[in-house]
Amino acid sequence: MDAGAEPCSDVTSFLYLKSAFLAMEPAHFLISLARQAGGGSITTKVQTFILEDCIKDIVGKGTELNNKYIKNILQKLIVAVESTSDIVVEDLYEKFAYYLTIQLDDQLLEENNRIYKQITFLLSLGQKCSSAMDLKVPLQCSLNMLEGDTGCALWPSSLFLSEFILSYQEVFSKKFCFEQIGSGVGLVGIALLHVGASRVECKYLPWESASKRELQDYGPEIILGADVIYDPHCIPHLVRVLSALLSPTSSEPKGNGANCCGPTQDTDDVDKLIRNKEEEAPVAYIATVIRNQKTFDYFLRVAAESPLSVLDITEMMKPSMSLLPYMLSYDRSSVHLLKVSFLCN
Repeated sequence: MDAGAEPCSDVTSFLYLKSAFLAMEPAHFLISLARQAGGGSITTKVQTFILEDCIKDIVGKGTELNNKYIKNILQKLIVAVESTSDIVVEDLYEKFAYYLTIQLDDQLLEENNRIYKQITFLLSLGQKCSSAMDLKVPLQCSLNMLEGDTGCALWPSSLFLSEFILSYQEVFSKKFCFEQIGSGVGLVGIALLHVGASRVECKYLPWESASKRELQDYGPEIILGADVIYDPHCIPHLVRVLSALLSPTSSEPKGNGANCCGPTQDTDDVDKLIRNKEEEAPVAYIATVIRNQKTFDYFLRVAAESPLSVLDITEMMKPSMSLLPYMLSYDRSSVHLLKVSFLCN
């Protein structure tokens, strides 16, 4: 190692800090990561890094909301440093003064309240001899739920489903994947392309009006959805769409068609659980946060009447914890991963 090189742990902590900044993590989480990078305090080195590596990387890409975020971070950073015996670098004051002079039009913020985020999946972290490159996904998200809620925000289930795809690449590689039940801001689709899915389709497909023939003509091998079990009025339509897509008749026959009856009963055998053999029917993976237990139970009841098999594989198929370690606001524990299959009569 060169004399001037930083130790791995130091490099990693600064990587976390920059990744969190570009992901627009809440200020208190970013301050916490800044302290970790400085070994317990926000050193001049850390402050300079935020100024020269974090803020400069977002300039020209962001929006009015990004400017507001940067001003807030700089203010919290200065207060945090001044509350200790650490020195505030002069450039930090100057940069904060600059953002104070920027006139943020509240009406403009309400009309165009999109924020630029970059979600970085740290695929190379901890792999000494790996050629894996980190996956950096730029996204435009809205903070206005009235603008379209599910299609504008980045939800925990979308992050979880993306982590699952990147952690079990062999499941999705060379498969026709269909994200027809809620593609959100597109993060899951990008993860699918990264792992080499043979074909990825994200289509506008109204659940209540899509015909059975239309659905069966798609013939996907894997169907994905994030946070789609939330409205009891939509559940019968959702189940109908899943049933049509997962029915063995919705795709060309493969192999001898001997095994079309849903997931294995041996839940300890992970390989059998996730392997999508050529003779098997399509399978769906749905990541969801159970916000209302009655709504979720209603989904299970309607699915059982369809008939669909719904298996919670959250504990058996946990995604890698090293992909988004810097996103302290992301609560994985609230997300359930479901495997949905069609049951033969």
